Amino acid sequence: MCPFKEGRSQLSAYKLKKTSPFFTDYSAQYNLYSKRSIPFYFITKQWFMSDYSINKNRIAKNTMLLYCRMLFLMIVSLYTSRVILDALGVEDYGIYNAVAGFITMFSMISASISGAISRFITFVLGEGNQQKMNRVFCTALSTQFAIGIIVVILVESLGIWFLNTHMTIPTRRILASNWVLQFALITFILNLWNTPYNACIIAHERMTAFAYIGIFEGLVYLLIALGIKVSPIDNLIFYSSLMCVAAFIIVIVYTIYCKKNFEECKICWSFDKKMFVEIFGFAGWNFVGTTSGLLRDQGINLLFNVCYGPTVNAARGLATQVQSAVGKFTQNFFMAVQPQIIKSYAAKRIDDSHSLVLQSSRLAFILMLALVTPIIFEADYILGLWLKSVPEYTVSFVRIILFFSLVESFSHPLIHLILATGNIKKYQIVVGSTYIANFFVAWIVLLLGGTPEMSQLTIILFALVALVFRVLMLRPMTNFPVREFFISTVSRCLAIMLISFTVSYFVTKMMSMGLVRLFLNLCATEFILCALTVMLGLKSYERQFVFQKIRFILRK
Repeated sequence: MCPFKEGRSQLSAYKLKKTSPFFTDYSAQYNLYSKRSIPFYFITKQWFMSDYSINKNRIAKNTMLLYCRMLFLMIVSLYTSRVILDALGVEDYGIYNAVAGFITMFSMISASISGAISRFITFVLGEGNQQKMNRVFCTALSTQFAIGIIVVILVESLGIWFLNTHMTIPTRRILASNWVLQFALITFILNLWNTPYNACIIAHERMTAFAYIGIFEGLVYLLIALGIKVSPIDNLIFYSSLMCVAAFIIVIVYTIYCKKNFEECKICWSFDKKMFVEIFGFAGWNFVGTTSGLLRDQGINLLFNVCYGPTVNAARGLATQVQSAVGKFTQNFFMAVQPQIIKSYAAKRIDDSHSLVLQSSRLAFILMLALVTPIIFEADYILGLWLKSVPEYTVSFVRIILFFSLVESFSHPLIHLILATGNIKKYQIVVGSTYIANFFVAWIVLLLGGTPEMSQLTIILFALVALVFRVLMLRPMTNFPVREFFISTVSRCLAIMLISFTVSYFVTKMMSMGLVRLFLNLCATEFILCALTVMLGLKSYERQFVFQKIRFILRK
């Protein structure tokens, strides 16, 4: 028999057995053809024609679009942070981070609902039920409106009392801080309204529109930063008001786009009790995890304010800016992968979701490592270039929070798979308790006279504990391959990290601080990381596929 015909017949039999649109058993397919001496380019042709390739190509395309969006926003964010810090000063910048962070704590009420909305919209889209999509969307809007009223009541009572009686703010800035609180509250309410529209764009994987709107958003923030220099009133109040106006403009843009492109985004103030119960049943336990995560992040921020004042808040705020800028690389990758994980689980393709989680965890860690390694070892010089005046503790906070981001990059795909199952009660209790323990341990460290760096270091320890809990709890939920995760994903990534850090450390020790060392460190680290990714980061069938793809492109 002709090897091509034989190969086609065997491929058909294989597809009947394994009808997944994802590539879950690469080695079996490759061995099938290699034993029959069938040319490898024939295999790649079959792969590219499969539904898996379509989904993977969509992920790659969406990731590239989101990277373009992220690069622009990162440049704008780094520049605007410097301009805003210079215009407001360290004290006012710390006040804004502390007060706005206080409002963020109230998002524990809405963030759980927002996560449920995003999950249900994507899940129902995977089921293909258009009518149910509209019910989910309308119920989500009604729910967000009700939550907005609750948050306003809490902030206007509890928030104002706490701001004026317990927060460490200079007396002359109390009035400005109250204005910041009010504008931050309005911004928060506008973002609540925007959540269902944002979830629809991501669920439909319309990342082109998401990228363009993000670029427009970055331009608006750039204008705000430049506008502070010509402020006719108090700079802190003016900045807060402009951030509120920017949020309003972005909400209008999202609303108009979704109404024109998605049928389910028709506003109807009907209340679907059954859908409401489903969403709140999911969000009720999600609330535990959201609350505990905010307690860890913003709670530690408030501890620093009470114990050390706004200067440490400014340092932590700048470190968070760096984390946000770097984290957008993996966040955009996860944003492109998340719908596929949830949709594959909704379609009962469990093996496909496992394969995607394992691959995305490994690739996300490597992407994050490529960014954070030079920053960790060159933090002093980079922050000096970025900021005119580097607040105390900033360098230490940046390094700690980047290590934390590396650990968290493993967890995000696991979280998406857990949320896809809908069975999150035990997960939220266990992981939520871990985050709450993190807050109290950080508090104890400060009470015992520990430094802010020692208190901040606790987030890395508890992130590792939470990662182990997530993996172990996924096993009974979806029969997740725990052994494969730790051996083929975590161990490979740790080996790559160790070697990359060693190279960067020696470059740092052999040369004096400066632009030349930064450039050489960056080049050496990225070169070694690329080589290690090919040798250790990719499995054999993945390397073979990549090399064949490169040859195919070069021939074209």
